[in-house]
Amino acid sequence: MEKVLNYIGGELLPARGGGWLDKPEPATAETYAHVPDSDASDVQHAVEAAARAFPAWAATPATERSRMLRRIADGIRSRLDAFARAESIDTGKPLSVASTVDIPRSILNFEFFADAVTQFSSEAHQTDDVALNYTLRAPLGVVGCISPWNLPLYLLTWKIAPALAMGNCVVAKPSEVTPMTAYLLAQVCRDVGLPPGVLNLVHGLGPKVGAAMSEHPDISAISFTGSTRTGAEIARVAAPAFKKLSLEMGGKNPNVIFADCDFDEALATTLRSSFANQGQICLCGPRIFVQRPLYERFKEALVTRTRALKVGDPLEAGTDQGALVSQPHFDKVLGYVSLAKQEGGRILTGGQRANVPGRCRNGWFVEPTLIEGLDAGCRTNQEEIFGPVASITPFDSEDEVLAWANSTRYGLAASVWTQDVKRAHRFASRLHSGIVWVNTWMLRDLRTPFGGVKDSGVGREGGWDALRFFTEPKNVCIKL
Repeated sequence: MEKVLNYIGGELLPARGGGWLDKPEPATAETYAHVPDSDASDVQHAVEAAARAFPAWAATPATERSRMLRRIADGIRSRLDAFARAESIDTGKPLSVASTVDIPRSILNFEFFADAVTQFSSEAHQTDDVALNYTLRAPLGVVGCISPWNLPLYLLTWKIAPALAMGNCVVAKPSEVTPMTAYLLAQVCRDVGLPPGVLNLVHGLGPKVGAAMSEHPDISAISFTGSTRTGAEIARVAAPAFKKLSLEMGGKNPNVIFADCDFDEALATTLRSSFANQGQICLCGPRIFVQRPLYERFKEALVTRTRALKVGDPLEAGTDQGALVSQPHFDKVLGYVSLAKQEGGRILTGGQRANVPGRCRNGWFVEPTLIEGLDAGCRTNQEEIFGPVASITPFDSEDEVLAWANSTRYGLAASVWTQDVKRAHRFASRLHSGIVWVNTWMLRDLRTPFGGVKDSGVGREGGWDALRFFTEPKNVCIKL
């Protein structure tokens, strides 16, 4: 039985209290590893290590920090197969997805911010012939990064790479549900010579580790991705201490398909945006709205494509859909399917536990599910399910579907499909979403700001926004 270890001060360590958490494999429901059940004392140890490392790391030239990030990226790349297999086993996602999306994108996060930090510049403003103002940006010190279970390494590195690039030292909490690639990352950091204490990884439960990070007076900022409920608790605790906060939270994203769309492209992408990663992506589009003249044709084609998805062992080639991440999440998703039926929904396909034979016979698999007949305001269409469950609804007018699209408490992302350029611009500008894709989905330029509005969060990650978040501005005014 493998034991994951904390990474504190350059050492791999168990929790100080000696406790362990069971880590099951989603595809089999069998425990295959143990995770440290860390607490506030481990967080304190990590903060102390980070504080000791900070002066030297902050003083390290940006070019040197850049080279270190590239060494970490190269270390992951050299073990890509091991990382991908660990991610697949840990999360239940298909190995093909981990190999081509999760791990390569994690490598790119380090490489992107390695480049970005060498291009980052201060601002200067000349006040006529009276004064010259310029802005310096200094690292914050010790910062906290809390990442979720759905894209474990991808979103962990999305946070720690810009923080390290700007000279901060990091205390990070990976999800206890999916800890394995963070553990492998710690080993890479040791191998490539990252100075001890610059990055610290503390495994454990949110109410113990995450809460201790939010409360700690020497952690200057928290970057969090996860549920809205947890984000609200972090804000409640951290805001009175005046910590900087970036909270990227849930989504219930609309996918609006007008009758003049490119049918084949919209169909193929809607299948992906509904069920990628078993629907466990905050950017998925589980609310599908199709203009009425196209509705029946699109619905029938989408049902056919959905039924053709292969649910199976994540480690086998050809698997399209793997397992859900945990028993509680499996129960939650099937609970929403039952709720949808109670709310008048008709199951067009799926809606049940998927039976996968062999070693995966006890795993947490759910059939990709498509539902119609639901009111836009029902719970199924308002609450985040975060699983392979999507609803499909016809609409008549632009104003009607806009009201439905904007009706939830969330505002993370949206997709719009139309060949009408004027409509695309007009409709996108009226959507209450931090991100709008037109005739595409999940096309990301790492230079652009990422984040949502309403209950989907505050703050932005990505590009210069991430680098600015992890720094404190200081204006210098020199009289001429």
